[in-house]
Amino acid sequence: MTDYARTAASYDLIAADYAEHFAGEIDSKPLDRSMLTAFAELVSGPVLDVGCGTGFATEILHRHGVDVSGIDLSAQMLDQSRRRLPDVRFTQGSMTSLDVPPGSLGGIVAWYSIIHTSPEDLPGVFAEFRRALAPGGHLLLAFQTAGDTLHLPEAFGRRIDLDFLRSDPADIAGLLTDADLTPHATLVREPEGERTPHAFVLARR
Repeated sequence: MTDYARTAASYDLIAADYAEHFAGEIDSKPLDRSMLTAFAELVSGPVLDVGCGTGFATEILHRHGVDVSGIDLSAQMLDQSRRRLPDVRFTQGSMTSLDVPPGSLGGIVAWYSIIHTSPEDLPGVFAEFRRALAPGGHLLLAFQTAGDTLHLPEAFGRRIDLDFLRSDPADIAGLLTDADLTPHATLVREPEGERTPHAFVLARR
């Protein structure tokens, strides 16, 4: 089972360094950015960036006029998001229980946030995404694929305790289908300075 408190505590420790180190990274990766911009063109209505971290994906969507807000487990990561985007609403919360009415969202983005969720917890997460999405609403996932789980005991000179889980895009597509979400497009790109290939899956309710 996922230890969400451990994940939040680790990110609280490194939030400021993380925000500085990865600033502008999406802008340097056109394939990643293209998935977000395509999503921005597809969605209609409010969008929730689930596990928004320091707001990098949120910022891209906001630039394209999307009515986007963000949630994250880590209070310190949210502080960084608010500094980056003072006009966007950010709240502390979990992907396992979204504080939104059923069918109220035009879209959900989980940009490298399911990478800290154990495989046995993913069906419940995707069921919660479906509950929150309006009919025809879109979901965009980004995650690392191929290879074993990576455990990081240290980052930016601080002791942390984070696991990064890799997922097979076909397995993710199957779980989405089981949750009554229809996979629409999948992109897998080779590493660009990272340890593993990265995958992006677009689905809709």
